[in-house]
Amino acid sequence: MGSSNESCIAPSPAAVAAMADAATHANRYPGITGERLAQAIAGTLGLDAGQVVVGGGSLALLGHILSAYAPPGSSVIHAWRSYEAYPILIALAGAESVPVALDGEHYHDLAAMGEAITIGTRVVLVCNPNNPTGTVLEPGEIEAFLEKVPGHVLVVLDEAYREFSSPEAESGRLLERYPNLVILRTFSKAYGLAGARAGYLLAGPGVAANIRAVAPPFGLSSLAEAGALAAWADTEYLAESVSEVVSERDFLLAGLLARGLRIPPSGGNFLWIPAGARSLDLESSCVAHGVSVRAFPGSGVRVTISVRDASNAVLAAIDALRPQLPGGQAELSAVPAANHDHSTGGAS
Repeated sequence: MGSSNESCIAPSPAAVAAMADAATHANRYPGITGERLAQAIAGTLGLDAGQVVVGGGSLALLGHILSAYAPPGSSVIHAWRSYEAYPILIALAGAESVPVALDGEHYHDLAAMGEAITIGTRVVLVCNPNNPTGTVLEPGEIEAFLEKVPGHVLVVLDEAYREFSSPEAESGRLLERYPNLVILRTFSKAYGLAGARAGYLLAGPGVAANIRAVAPPFGLSSLAEAGALAAWADTEYLAESVSEVVSERDFLLAGLLARGLRIPPSGGNFLWIPAGARSLDLESSCVAHGVSVRAFPGSGVRVTISVRDASNAVLAAIDALRPQLPGGQAELSAVPAANHDHSTGGAS
């Protein structure tokens, strides 16, 4: 089990074969803008190819978005805790990072994020499902938020983990109504191509053109494009891979809940254990049991979903830690299990 949320499943065999074939032509440059992949994605989603921008992973694409829309001195709002690369990329763009705390249930506090918007705000980042807590905002919540965001502010909906949540809920339909919306996605997670570095974004034609204008040419390698094209076409393999991960996620979640832990529902390929001050202790216990997890000191531990042996090792690590807790507490954070009002939209 890794600690960076890579897929525990190898890429589609078709993608592996396509990359191997592309490697025999690696002496040639790739397409300047990855137009073949952009056209394939647009065709599937019913969009114009000009609305799709592809690049070397969603992280690189987010950098291009900020280069185009967050000039030095402007501000970028994002939830916290959320994807840890956000403040890094914002700083690289010369903009100011404005973190807004998650609510008490580990969800984006969209109302507070809206209130944080000022005349200097240029971009708002919404990670859905949220990394590292896994919580998922309902489509209606996102639309209500978009209705309130001023037109001069770009909203970036980061959907890196969407396949593990509600892939049938196509947020691309919102682009026609909200010209200030960008939807960011990746081939690194559900498609198992983290090492290939391929991602894409969806936007209105004007916004997409502005982002494309600041992206260096040849940003997507020929190997990555070949692998992404084949993986995109292999929908059966994707569905099987996602089903396997979600099934294992449900198993681990059940084990954690049975131990009295308060775990937010996850729409990603990971679970969040809000261990608070015991986060580093839990990480150490997991390492001692042969499992690599990611501790966020003072907040919690993110556990990437893997195979059954790894899930059992996490549960054993928690069992080993619990007797050491003062007063024999049954849970790490002294907070009882609770139901959440939000729905993960199929991410059971």
